[in-house]
Amino acid sequence: MARTDSFSVNFIVRAARPLCLLAATVLAACATQAPTPPAKPAGVPDSPPAVSLAIADVPALRRCMDNLLADHGMRDVPVRVEQLVDTTSRTNAGTRDLLVSAVSDMTQRSRALRVVASDPHAASAQYVLRGAIRPVESGAATGSAAAVIGVDLTALSAHDMSIVPGTASRNVMTWSAGAFGAAGHAEMRKFGAQIRLSDGTGQGQAQALRALIDVASIELIGRLAKVPYWTCFGAGPTDPGVAAEIQDWYDTMAAQPTEIVGWFQAQLALRRAYDGPLDGAVNPALKEAVARYREALGLAREPKLSLDFFQAYLGADHGALAARLAAAPAVAVALPVAAAPTVLGLRIAAANGAQRFARGEAVQLTVRPSRDAFVYCYLQDENRKVTRFFPNRFQRDARVPGGSTLQLPGAMRFEIAMNPRGVPETVACFATETDVLPRLPSSVDAGDLAPLALDSLDQVHGAFVQASGGSFVRESFVMRARQ
Repeated sequence: MARTDSFSVNFIVRAARPLCLLAATVLAACATQAPTPPAKPAGVPDSPPAVSLAIADVPALRRCMDNLLADHGMRDVPVRVEQLVDTTSRTNAGTRDLLVSAVSDMTQRSRALRVVASDPHAASAQYVLRGAIRPVESGAATGSAAAVIGVDLTALSAHDMSIVPGTASRNVMTWSAGAFGAAGHAEMRKFGAQIRLSDGTGQGQAQALRALIDVASIELIGRLAKVPYWTCFGAGPTDPGVAAEIQDWYDTMAAQPTEIVGWFQAQLALRRAYDGPLDGAVNPALKEAVARYREALGLAREPKLSLDFFQAYLGADHGALAARLAAAPAVAVALPVAAAPTVLGLRIAAANGAQRFARGEAVQLTVRPSRDAFVYCYLQDENRKVTRFFPNRFQRDARVPGGSTLQLPGAMRFEIAMNPRGVPETVACFATETDVLPRLPSSVDAGDLAPLALDSLDQVHGAFVQASGGSFVRESFVMRARQ
């Protein structure tokens, strides 16, 4: 079968186009505050003293970052890594592999990032990682025996190749005169932590460059995901660089109300403190969740997305807070009462009501739950390969309000098409009461819009039995070709 980009022919990527944010009216209770640095919130520790890290400690930095990404819910974001432009005496050979390795090694547990095909014409990535290795100064220029090399990295939106604000990372490492020999020595500093390399194996240059790219990648991905990556270097919120970065993150998000509201919706849903839509709009359930979480952090109980709340959230031990929130009584939120059916139902159909389709014909599906539910849809194609196509990189929120109709693919940039051979294909959708995606095994949740390592939809069914405790509904739709 012919293939397009990294997807099967059944998932044809449309031309990329900018996504538009819907305007949101933010209530006064959730209004942002002036960008004045606040006092240190209760429960946020002071910055520890600067630490010294040997090159052997760099894997620990990657594991620390991996844990942060998992704890903050970043998962399955497709990225494309470009070759690093090398303006030093080195060649470009292998520089992309170094960056790919750094990204992969820091996302083993979290599965936060997924490196996709490097074809610049592919539309399958959400972000593009681009960078350069550059000489900062040389010993010949300064009259010293040392040279300084830098690595610059940045993230671009794959939709229009615009730079994602606030993601640029610039780091430098000092090389000693023997850095390219058996007794090489190199060092760099990050948030007061000194990272040193002294190696007698002749691999000092390669190890030091890898360490430099690791540190730069941790900073880049930390800024992209908005996770407190500085803690991996022993820094805290009272460090001037950390405080300035938190302020910048907050100001950038607060300038777009839907962004800051949506960020807190996703984070509080991850903490099971909020059970509502991830739509960037203020609602009573979100206001109550914000007030409760603020109180658990030692802040005033009010529905306010303020800088001190953001700072405290980034520095919090959310595991300990979960137990505190479970013990604290919740205030009842006045929500509209609707008579919901006792049994969750789900309906799947073709948008035009058809049961059979011409070979190669694009298919639009409608999925309609009887009440609020989390919906997950998979396709088993003519080659019996199974692919998850909802939720996906274009719509990550699996929640579908009861009585509403989910259009698939709708405005999302992929297509479902009847295969040219005319072999029947099956779409299976699962609806659950809570979001079970984080509890599914990796074989069922290894990525979107790409074949999974599964033999049949029955394996997906079994995974949902385990993840939901059997509390779900499954409906299927068979796509058949016209005779």
